[in-house]
Amino acid sequence: MTLTGLVVADDLTGASDTGHEFAARGCRTLVSTGGEHEADTDVLVVDTDSRYEPPEVAATAVRDAIAGGEHAFVYKKVDSTLRGNLVSEVDAALDATGAALALVAPASPRNGRTTAEGYHLVDGRLVTDTDAGADPDKPVETAHLPTRFADSAYRVSRLGTECVAAGSDAVESSLTRTAGDEEGPTVVVADATHERHLAALAEGAARTACDVLYVGSAGLARYVETPAPTDGGPEPVDERDRSVLCVVGSTSPTTREQLRALPEGALVPLDLATAVSDPDAASSAAATACADRLASPGLAVLTSAPDADAADRAIRAGRDRGLDGATVRSRVGRALGGAVERLWTDDPPESLFVTGGAVASDVLSRLGATGVALSGEAVEEGIPLGRVAGGVADGVPVVTKAGAFGGPGAIRKCAVRLGGRDDLR
Repeated sequence: MTLTGLVVADDLTGASDTGHEFAARGCRTLVSTGGEHEADTDVLVVDTDSRYEPPEVAATAVRDAIAGGEHAFVYKKVDSTLRGNLVSEVDAALDATGAALALVAPASPRNGRTTAEGYHLVDGRLVTDTDAGADPDKPVETAHLPTRFADSAYRVSRLGTECVAAGSDAVESSLTRTAGDEEGPTVVVADATHERHLAALAEGAARTACDVLYVGSAGLARYVETPAPTDGGPEPVDERDRSVLCVVGSTSPTTREQLRALPEGALVPLDLATAVSDPDAASSAAATACADRLASPGLAVLTSAPDADAADRAIRAGRDRGLDGATVRSRVGRALGGAVERLWTDDPPESLFVTGGAVASDVLSRLGATGVALSGEAVEEGIPLGRVAGGVADGVPVVTKAGAFGGPGAIRKCAVRLGGRDDLR
């Protein structure tokens, strides 16, 4: 029996864009958010939804996702801007797999994420100087990977550019020497400033005689050796006219720029003050407004962050009611998810776009979905197309996108692909 590859991710949009790298190579790939899944899946991607959980909770979720099965490979997906429980989750994965090495390469050069001399950069800036360094829940406090992993339960070493740039043979030799040491499992953090560096890392690791836990963003996944794909491959999404519901929960400046490329009349701003005080009332009003747009002209864009001040307005509304930031964000997410649930109860949209990992996870949960079956097609780099698996929206075409991903026209492109028409109104 052919073993299934396993990817363990800490949020849904990251799970999807990493899973796409396997689906694009012909592997039947399911992003699982819970429940039963198809036995003949080539690659199973599990979303533990643990990015903002306490470290010990996140570690347990990772161990549970890996335990009890044999896999062709195990890939621990981490955020390309180093957010989340990086160390505790990698340690847990290394413990659960029993691998000799954890090869850590979060770089994705084609998306502007690089690692040089151990320092992780986003578009040439230290990751700590980007939005990730100001994350309201878990800000990234160091851009230096060896320092980030200083609290690991395992030995940490660095694979520098001089070795990675020399190619897969040099990588294989270095990893083999490290695995041969008698000091137990090792976390190897690797430099990568070019796509060929990631290819060398994956190829070199695959040729070692030891078990390797792969750790990276979607970038490294592109080059990891896969099991032989199932005959037929992923199910494609046909191009035809559909109504499109877009749910935009990300507060990223990138997302706000993308919203500006859409018809102004398509936007349905969530009433933030009401969402904070009464999420159910806000979701009801938003669902009604979206239903009108979906009936004609067929595009509704429900957003909780239409402008740069939206997040602050929500926080102020919460402060007036004695609520902390986490509770405010939870209520806004609840209002967005509730609106989607109401729409599917009354007059279901024919396709769905969601941006913002936490919001995407909540939306699929509200729909009773068990995951997303990826098609192998990407609308844009890092933005995969698939179908909802399970629940009331089973089979509905869906695109999920990380908030900071994509060019200025990314959301528009997604709406065009899902809706089958370029004349958005």
